[in-house]
Amino acid sequence: MRSGNLGLVLVTGMIMVAAGMARGETFARVEGAQTPEGYLARLLINETPFPGERGWQNVETTKAGMVQVLWVLHCRIHLIPQGYLQIHVAGVRSDDIIDVITGTGRRRQCEGFYRNDAGKPVTDARVEERLENLLRIANSGSKPGRFAELVNFAQELSRVYFKEGMKAADRYAGLRQVNGVKVTGRAYSWMTDTGYKPGGNFVAIPDADDGLLGGNRFFTLRKDPR
Repeated sequence: MRSGNLGLVLVTGMIMVAAGMARGETFARVEGAQTPEGYLARLLINETPFPGERGWQNVETTKAGMVQVLWVLHCRIHLIPQGYLQIHVAGVRSDDIIDVITGTGRRRQCEGFYRNDAGKPVTDARVEERLENLLRIANSGSKPGRFAELVNFAQELSRVYFKEGMKAADRYAGLRQVNGVKVTGRAYSWMTDTGYKPGGNFVAIPDADDGLLGGNRFFTLRKDPR
């Protein structure tokens, strides 16, 4: 989970913001959190590193991380492996990706994303604060840069998903064995790579199989759930 630690790049970005905003130029935008496309885009942005943050490598790696986070959500709905139930893998029973993001009741699935007492999908204040900072940097300067490219990629990935479904390839689809353990293939969980593991039947995808991507460690499942 990202904490919004922009460090020096935020200071630099804020200096650049005034000039860009004064011209009224908008290089990047995200739809409102009340829309499914805007809510999903917020998650993809929140769960992956931007320049200057822990886990940052380059634009393409962060984009790949966004794609695989979306694949986890998609798999938790549409690709539950034989021998497993959705409730065991996703913590919910639902074909709504927003439910898979928020969880049900007080059992949250993605930190900072939940439904309020009225059942409306909302985000923690820190999620919106980080997004606002990223947008300020993205919309500064005289031309779009890496921040704008990443924000717009997340929003477009979300928009296409709700309109056409998954279009990008799943790099973990063909995974069949990890360190001698037979696995189902595909990823069903991700966590910031701090060494903590989700436990149970989740199996960490190793670096050799690109299991560490965009600052996150991805996890597949044991083929035999027993």
